[in-house]
Amino acid sequence: MKRRVNDHWYVSYEEAAFPFIQKGWILPVDRWKEFDPFILMAEDWFKKGAFSDHPHRGFQTLTYVVDGRLEHTDNAGGRGILEPGDFQYMNAGWTARHAEEGVDDDIAHTLQLWINTPAKQKKSDTFYQDVLSEQAPVVYFEGGSAKVFAGHIHGVNGPMKAVVPMTVTEISMEEGATFKHELPASHNSFLYVLGGEMTFGEDEPLTLAKHGVATLTRKDGEQGMSELKIKAKSRRSKVLVYSGEPIKEDIVPYGPFVMNSMDEIKEAFRDFHAGKFGRAIKD
Repeated sequence: MKRRVNDHWYVSYEEAAFPFIQKGWILPVDRWKEFDPFILMAEDWFKKGAFSDHPHRGFQTLTYVVDGRLEHTDNAGGRGILEPGDFQYMNAGWTARHAEEGVDDDIAHTLQLWINTPAKQKKSDTFYQDVLSEQAPVVYFEGGSAKVFAGHIHGVNGPMKAVVPMTVTEISMEEGATFKHELPASHNSFLYVLGGEMTFGEDEPLTLAKHGVATLTRKDGEQGMSELKIKAKSRRSKVLVYSGEPIKEDIVPYGPFVMNSMDEIKEAFRDFHAGKFGRAIKD
C-alpha cells in the first residue's frame, strides 16, 4: 500500500507572555478523532518557569527538543537534561506529576505530542523514559538517513517503550535524495517538516516546507506495511514522521487530563487536590 497526503496545513504562531515566548498548534485538539491515537501536538518556545510542577492522568506525552535544553523532573525521582534531537516519553498513567523547564537562561524549543491510552490502561503505572538521539538506530540511504526512535521499521527497533503501538522517525535528507519510508498499514500517520523543502507521495506528490504538517491516507482493515515516498527539494531537509494504532474510543481532553468521561475528569481534579499525585516538584 502506498501512502499519500490526506490533508495539510502550516502552523500559525502566537506570541505569549513571559516566561512563555511563542506557541503554535501542529495538531489542534479539536480534531483528535481524525488523529487517533494522537490527541494534540504543540510547538513551544519558553524559558524556566513556564511548565513548573503540574499533574497528568490518562494519556502519554512525547516531547522532542528542537533547540535549547530541557530539564525534566518527576514524581518518580527522575531528573535529567535533554538536548536538541532528544525525546522524552511519559506514560502518565494514574498519577503523573512533573516539571519541564528551560535550563539556566536557555530558550527551550520543543514539540510535545499527546497520545491517548486505551481505557483499560488509564490506571496503569506512571513511568518516564529519556530517549537520547545517539540511542536511536540509524538507517542510511543515498543522500540521507532515518533515525528510528520507536517501532520496528526498516529492519531496526526503536528504543522507545510506548504503551500503544507506534513509530517515530526523524528523516534527514540532502537535495535530490529520495526515500521510501515504511509505516504499519493499520496506523494513523502524520508528519511535520523541521527544515528545508520536501515532496511526499508518488501520485500527485505534495510539496511542503518548514512548519508544514500533513496527515496521511489510511484504510481500515489494511495489514502489513505501507510506504511513503519522500524527496528532498533543498539541502538540509528534515522531517519527523509519527504513526500509531487507532484506539477508537471517545475521550474527554480537559486541562492536564485525558479520560473517557467528564466524571473521570472531575475525579482526577479531586485526587490531585487530595494529594494523591504525590509531593510537589521542587526546583
